Amino acid sequence: MTIDRCYCYDVSFATLCDVSCTTGAQTVAALQEEVCFGHNCGLCHPYVRRMLRTGQVTFHEVIAEADEPAPTAHTS
Repeated sequence: MTIDRCYCYDVSFATLCDVSCTTGAQTVAALQEEVCFGHNCGLCHPYVRRMLRTGQVTFHEVIAEADEPAPTAHTS
């Protein structure tokens, strides 16, 4: 199995990676301000977080929320 996109909106992780590089968006929320994806089932969110962290755009394993949790806000 190859996982390479947000299936609800048919947006590839390669496209999202390009948009991230162009705009500087480094979170799912910031990227969603630039591209419509991930608003239905949300299953792409952990993949997008890993993509943002590593640049990987094609996955061959299932990644769950626990594998790539959303970053937590740091308080000073």
